[in-house]
Amino acid sequence: MDKVEGQDGEHLSVGAPKTWAAGLPGVRHALSYALSQTSPRRTALTLLNLNQATGLDCPGCAWPEPGRRHVNEYCENGAKHVTDEATTRRVTREFFREHPVSELAGRSDQWLNQQGRLTEPMVKRPGADHYEPIGWDDALGLLAAELRGLDDPDRALFYTSGRLGNEAAFLLQLFARAYGTNNLPDCSNMCHESSGVALIDTLGVGKGSVSLDDIHDADLVFVVGQNPGTNHPRMLSALEQTKRSGGSVVAVNPLPEAGLLRFKNPQKARGIVGRGTPIADQFLQIRPGGDLALFQALNLLLLQAEDERPGTVLDHAFIERHTTGFAEFARHVREVAWADVLAATGLSREEIERVHARVLASEKIIVCWAMGLTQHKHGVATIKEIVNFLLLRGNVGKPGAGVCPVRGHSNVQGDRTMGIWERPPRAFLDALEREFGFTPPHKHGLDTVGAIQAMLDGRAQVFLGVGGNFVRATPDSEVTERAMRSCRLTAHISTKLNRSHTVCGQTALILPTLGRSDRDVQAGGEQFVTVEDSMSQVHASRGRLHPASDLLLSEVAIISRLARLVLGDRPDIPWETFEDDYGTVRDRISRVVPGFEDFNARVAEPGGFRLPNPVSERVFRTPSGRAVFSRNPFARLEAPPGHLILQTLRAHDQWNTIPYAGDDRYRGIRHGRRVVLVNPDDLAELGIAERSLVDLVGVWHDGVERRAPAFTVVAYPTARGSAAAYYPETNVLVPLDSVADHSNTPTSKAVVIRLEPAGQG
Repeated sequence: MDKVEGQDGEHLSVGAPKTWAAGLPGVRHALSYALSQTSPRRTALTLLNLNQATGLDCPGCAWPEPGRRHVNEYCENGAKHVTDEATTRRVTREFFREHPVSELAGRSDQWLNQQGRLTEPMVKRPGADHYEPIGWDDALGLLAAELRGLDDPDRALFYTSGRLGNEAAFLLQLFARAYGTNNLPDCSNMCHESSGVALIDTLGVGKGSVSLDDIHDADLVFVVGQNPGTNHPRMLSALEQTKRSGGSVVAVNPLPEAGLLRFKNPQKARGIVGRGTPIADQFLQIRPGGDLALFQALNLLLLQAEDERPGTVLDHAFIERHTTGFAEFARHVREVAWADVLAATGLSREEIERVHARVLASEKIIVCWAMGLTQHKHGVATIKEIVNFLLLRGNVGKPGAGVCPVRGHSNVQGDRTMGIWERPPRAFLDALEREFGFTPPHKHGLDTVGAIQAMLDGRAQVFLGVGGNFVRATPDSEVTERAMRSCRLTAHISTKLNRSHTVCGQTALILPTLGRSDRDVQAGGEQFVTVEDSMSQVHASRGRLHPASDLLLSEVAIISRLARLVLGDRPDIPWETFEDDYGTVRDRISRVVPGFEDFNARVAEPGGFRLPNPVSERVFRTPSGRAVFSRNPFARLEAPPGHLILQTLRAHDQWNTIPYAGDDRYRGIRHGRRVVLVNPDDLAELGIAERSLVDLVGVWHDGVERRAPAFTVVAYPTARGSAAAYYPETNVLVPLDSVADHSNTPTSKAVVIRLEPAGQG
């Protein structure tokens, strides 16, 4: 196995965690990486076009753009991601002739990614150990023949990541449903599914309710279970504006994160030569899974404050007019015991009461969260409790207030809006039927966890992945890889090489596609795609670079051609027209998806348009027509003696499953990824020395030992009783059936482990 420097721990360097983020180092690192991948000219063309009103939408995250945009409207990680795609390195047929699949399967994620852009379709035949070139007609014909040969459409899986634009996402779900299945698992199943379930149940819409202006105008913003400095750094600019407008920020997280301590905005002079802006006015270092208890305690304190000062704390007019279930909720939350809250959170009562004082002093409150909440067994209940918290004082449906799930991928929200969902609503299916003249299947399909199980059981035989790195993004790595290898055929529509291409079915296809930064010219002329950000703004994205190869097809073209081969002219869907002119796709979207009326004209405006959100108007599409107060049983996440709660996370120099380097600059880690961060007091209690080499051993009720070997122990200020380590290296420890209640999201932030000296297992 080829060793990438820093991946084996031999060169590991550990320093003190940083206490601020961005500034000149962020600029320097972004440009250094960009110039290592491509030329100064291509770097400038790409970055100056990034996140501009008529330019390229950053593929890195879904944070929205402000109305007035800086000429450099991007962050360090966004710059790295887009220039990583714009690289001049190429993966050719000669590369695959030189490297067998068995060898590639042993390479690191970083090494695979660094080989460059894919350039032509490739196939691995049954029994072969090499990919070989194949023409597009033959490649799509092979995949179409497999799909037509299945005795049940539900034996096929159509997976997508958030990199897909709206047009291709709409066509993928249209093809799958015309083919006869709702098996449309996606990356949202593994990330924000808990948010969607909780918000639909309580507010009637599975999206956030706030705009960027609301963030700027809020009196108080909670940032819960997320690390903006790495995962969506432009959020720090918005929080800086919150602070400068007189608002305050409370950060809730098991680890202190540099960006939430202090932010040096590289777009401002004060961020270059000054000390920057302190972001979090209060940091609650909570134990993993303690967020439900925290918000129940805050809700109890609000009820008690109302008891002491009747009519001055709660928004009774809002509660009576717009909500249901208040009395039952209030009775339930009054039963919460402080001893339980303090044990679950690891916080002091004084800390929680300080937050309560901030809440009482604030008229407009927003709660933002990410996977630190969603990837827990009680993730749905936690988000419902946050909704309770906001409803109590009318902080839903008014300026400067509301719910804000912060999604990671650039168009993961748009893909769901376009119908990428295994459980589509009846109204959406009825609209498809009216528009295209066929009856879509109504039986719910498989989500990501269900898809893996179906492959294992032999119920699914063909896997088509559009974007992403399925085998590295999913839980229970050894089980997932066994599932993928059991398929008759696996196919991936991709821009770059990743591990999913090396863990494949009997027959495997690599179908190379245009990147977001590439020009897309079809028979109807130059095309653009559209995306939807985390705050429901829909806008265009146009690439400017010459494609990496003349043999690349767009995602729209690949899906359209495959659909023609599989379906023929039944039903009568103009796939060829869709491929030639994406505007014709948008015309059909405008007649199927609410809020997209007159799509082509509205998206032509600079910055696009915002989708209507009824919650913003205090319209709640729940069965009662009101927002729902919920009763959420108290839950505490506990580990047995001698064990820790592990949360998986990503390093700063990483995008999704792909590390760009072996560093985590803000946490002080350099040249190593196989590290486990543990509180020094826990190490002393466990009798484990810092820098010792340990195996992480997962503990689960199925009796199966899951082991991630050879991690270096690093003393770090984590919450007591917890540990942290990077994914995808630790995904092997997340059991397939360890999922959130109601959403089926893998519990990657709540893995019970013990530390054993390396090599004992």
